Amino acid sequence: MSQSLKAWAAVLHELGQPLVVEEVEVLPPGPGEVRVRMKAAGVCHSDLHVMKGDLPLPCPIIPGHEGAGVVESVGEGVTTVAAGDSVIPIWRASCGRCEFCLNGKPALCDMGTAMRFTGLMPDGQTRFRSAAGQPIRHYAGVSTFASVATMPEAAVVKVAAETELWKAALVGCGVITGVGAVTEAAGLKPGQTIAVWGCGGIGLNAIQGARLVGASRIIAVDVVPSKEAVARKLGATDFVDAMCEDPVARVRELAGGMGVDAAVEAIGNPRAMEQAFDAVKKGGVCVVAGITPATARAEINVNQLVYAEKTFKGTLYGSMRPRVDLIRLLDVAQRGGLDLDTLLTRTYRLEEINEAYADLEAGRLARGLIVWD
Repeated sequence: MSQSLKAWAAVLHELGQPLVVEEVEVLPPGPGEVRVRMKAAGVCHSDLHVMKGDLPLPCPIIPGHEGAGVVESVGEGVTTVAAGDSVIPIWRASCGRCEFCLNGKPALCDMGTAMRFTGLMPDGQTRFRSAAGQPIRHYAGVSTFASVATMPEAAVVKVAAETELWKAALVGCGVITGVGAVTEAAGLKPGQTIAVWGCGGIGLNAIQGARLVGASRIIAVDVVPSKEAVARKLGATDFVDAMCEDPVARVRELAGGMGVDAAVEAIGNPRAMEQAFDAVKKGGVCVVAGITPATARAEINVNQLVYAEKTFKGTLYGSMRPRVDLIRLLDVAQRGGLDLDTLLTRTYRLEEINEAYADLEAGRLARGLIVWD
């Protein structure tokens, strides 16, 4: 029978404060659970929102939701993975039985939603303990900023043994969300035009998704000019510096004066959402993929919803099915359809995690990864 293990983790003890790297106890997997030894974890803005208190959660908690690792042990009844399997954690685990799961929207499953907002496992408990024996909460059911984490079997998907796990980690959130925002949520078609607000981890992958679809014009919009090079390398045909010119007017001009067929907002900024919506042509769609503070509001001209038949919608997990689409996207990357090497700006050790988030906030990263040996 599995025993508790010691692990190193980045713990958020208080909202708005830096993460503290400390040793924690990881309880063994119970029935229907697995324990995963992490190999890589993504430095993502979603965790930053939690750390800053924009999306308040009970503390202490171990953040991290994008990652990849190897199954260390499994609990009773686990059938889809075994010890030694390479896996990607799914940060919105799904039950497979509810209305949302059965209708192809597993990211909306109430089980995963509850874990995300309570920081608890489905049984209402945690599997982390501090050195003093006090419970520490999970983030999104997976807590990839722990070197070892126990999670539901439903929160992992097995990948091929030969998969490079740093690549699997990138696909686990930024890639699937960005690509899906274009292919699934926006439903972009070959030859259509698109503008992407924000050239971070999600926006760059929205650009890649548009390239995969065969968009005729892919317009990247950002306030950091240095991001133009990587955006163009990943497929952008144009770049708009929103600090120097009106992005709505410029996007419309680049798209022939009418606006783009689709826009993706990948920042989590209400003003950017308004701009993206205004830049869409009649009959077009604006997809919001960025995460905002819980109280954020955006203002749109509602007449455009009727008289221009525009669509304003959101997407979670790229409106994809993680258990199926993560594997498919890894295959696309393996065949050269997705450029994961260009996405990765830098790797960090766990003890450098606060430095990693400082780099993210400063706009120095396309994507960063925490890596373990």
